[in-house]
Amino acid sequence: MRKFFLLALVVISFTLASCGSSNTDAPAKAVEDYLNALVAKDADRLPTLVCGDWEDDALIELDSFQAVTASLENVSCAQAGTDGDTALVLCTGNIVASYNNEDQRLDLAVRTYQVVQEGGDWLVCGTR
Repeated sequence: MRKFFLLALVVISFTLASCGSSNTDAPAKAVEDYLNALVAKDADRLPTLVCGDWEDDALIELDSFQAVTASLENVSCAQAGTDGDTALVLCTGNIVASYNNEDQRLDLAVRTYQVVQEGGDWLVCGTR
């Protein structure tokens, strides 16, 4: 049980994300792709979805899900604005982390994802 709560704290502390593409939905899709790779524990795909500055943090976040079964629940993301060249994306829904048949919901609405465009792709690059 203690590990489960530690996991939740790590996830909340380290969730940073950012996305991008040529249309207005691209930053939101980038965040959704990041979240899907995260709960799927896809260590090969995750680095392709984040900026270089965020890669270590994204991998730490991925590690926090290794001891649980994770899924997304009612997730929807939308671009909420910009800050210079950074798109700001807000999501609703939860990451559901299950450990020993106990579910913990991590509310995605508590963070704003920062998404930047690098090499023509929108990439998750942190949270606020």
